[in-house]
Amino acid sequence: MSLNLDAKTIEQAAASLRGATNTGRFITPLREQYPNMTLADAYAIQAANTQHAIQAGRRITGRKIGLTSVAVQKQLGVDQPDFGTLFDDLAFGDSQPIPFSLLHQPKVEAEIAFVLGRDLPHERPGFADVLGAIDYAVAAIEVVGSRIENWNIGLVDTVADNASFGAYVLGGTPYSMRGLDLRLAGMAMFRAGEPVSTGAGAACLGHPLNAVVWLARTMTELGTPLRAGDVVLSGALGPMAAVKPGERFEAHIEGLGSVRAVFENDNAEEK
Repeated sequence: MSLNLDAKTIEQAAASLRGATNTGRFITPLREQYPNMTLADAYAIQAANTQHAIQAGRRITGRKIGLTSVAVQKQLGVDQPDFGTLFDDLAFGDSQPIPFSLLHQPKVEAEIAFVLGRDLPHERPGFADVLGAIDYAVAAIEVVGSRIENWNIGLVDTVADNASFGAYVLGGTPYSMRGLDLRLAGMAMFRAGEPVSTGAGAACLGHPLNAVVWLARTMTELGTPLRAGDVVLSGALGPMAAVKPGERFEAHIEGLGSVRAVFENDNAEEK
């Protein structure tokens, strides 16, 4: 991957995303503002905002994997997932109220989250390496969001926008990997008791751990390998659902129990 944008333009694009985050005034798709923008440019913009967040005192808690659906990959014309960064101030526990004012055009998707017990620093870690490094798995809900107007995103838009990350919720019961069949694990997500999404582990690159292997290899190549304690959101198990203030979602994943996301109506304008 090569850069087409210079450093000044990358910072300008990063600043526009930060501005949208802070004001809720969403921006024109970056692919339209910068027609020659490459995937490398998009990751450079993401990295600039990650560094800005660290300098502001935020802590990285792990990574998220996006574009794990083959159908979505075909739609965007790519053949691999993407990744974004998780932060401590956007991490929530089961049923912990989430201020709606933190979010941007939010939608929810049910996922399996893995917490690492060992580093994965070696080159090209394999399936067994990843499996052995995982301490436990939990049911999770990712709140995705977009700083791009009307979710009008292409590949470079979502990558630059931290893989459209918004927040995440982890279930409170950890499960050992021993004996879990995550490929066949069924998922059902409900809004106020009404079903809004169904799926299974196989929807995530055939098996959620395939996505984690891809991430582990990618992060090693970038010189920022996954470490013990990292949370990895492995990708959606089914379609996402839009969120409004005051709503409550519950996701059940076979073998991993359930997790609930509760959204406060904190008098913020819907973003």
